Amino acid sequence: MTVTLADVAARAQVSPATVSRVLNGKYPVAASTRERVLKAVDELDYVLNGPASALAAATSDLVGILVHDIADPFFGILARAIQSEIGGSGGRAGGERLAVVCNTGGSPERELTHLTLLQRQRAAAVVLTGGAVEDAPHAAAVSTKLRKLTDAGTRVVLCGRPPAPGTGAIALDFDNRGGARQLTGHLIALGHRRLGCIAGPRERTTTRHRLEGHREALAAAGLEDDPHLTVHGHYDRRSGYEATVELLRRAPDLTAIVAANDTVALGACAALRESGLRIPEDVSVAGFDDLPFGIDAVPPLTTVRLPLAEAGARAGRIATGREEPPPGGITTLRGELMVRGSTAVPRR
Repeated sequence: MTVTLADVAARAQVSPATVSRVLNGKYPVAASTRERVLKAVDELDYVLNGPASALAAATSDLVGILVHDIADPFFGILARAIQSEIGGSGGRAGGERLAVVCNTGGSPERELTHLTLLQRQRAAAVVLTGGAVEDAPHAAAVSTKLRKLTDAGTRVVLCGRPPAPGTGAIALDFDNRGGARQLTGHLIALGHRRLGCIAGPRERTTTRHRLEGHREALAAAGLEDDPHLTVHGHYDRRSGYEATVELLRRAPDLTAIVAANDTVALGACAALRESGLRIPEDVSVAGFDDLPFGIDAVPPLTTVRLPLAEAGARAGRIATGREEPPPGGITTLRGELMVRGSTAVPRR
């Protein structure tokens, strides 16, 4: 049975005129109402009727780039590299693609809303960046949405995100597990045996993979994985600072800290200095990602360099059809250990 605009209005408990305003995007509508309407559109799989339905199979010159936090250099580097490959010769003959960066704030609900909006705009391509949320209902909803996008002719690329089997999406994932294993292995090789770990949010795939790599390195060296030496937090400086204060309270004898990323590592360094501890003489600190500021930190930050710009540029080329997808639609991009001044042999 054909779903009508009135059906969507009834599901969202609004008037048909309000549904029309949301879909047309020409009139202001309260954010809560907009999300309710888009959710109803998604649940009912509503498509435009009449002549517009013929256009639904076509795509526009729009490319959506979904990021967790555009203020985070990790996502800024990816978005810039993706966008650099979308315009100019990457667009259709005689025109350019329009890149739209969608900031989800890490919200699963906003992620789905942005995907729905891009579907309504018949986006030529969608690039999702960063780790996925490990929540079964949300993962199923995202997979359904990605399948609808690819079935309608939209190219979907996952950049720095695990594969989504059965959706038709291309995945360029980072080897977070291998990078973390190498980083922790470096600290163990220096002689560290009491290593604190500041992990990211529990619900993120990136967090799980990096934590698994850290634990694999500990196990390979015959070291105990002490749960009291792992603290979870956000991927920001404040979390690094607060987690380090907590780790020092739990284990004053720790000699090294493995941080969730470079920004978290900076917060850890600040907390150590305020506690009167020297880096790396008293406590070594290691980050992840190799963001631009890491090399200018004092001391320069030991980290794992991820090929962010290269991955973003490749995702942009695949999204615009200028590069063939990898065999099987999936590839893993490895990181490189960058040993700098923030790690050294333990002296206590």
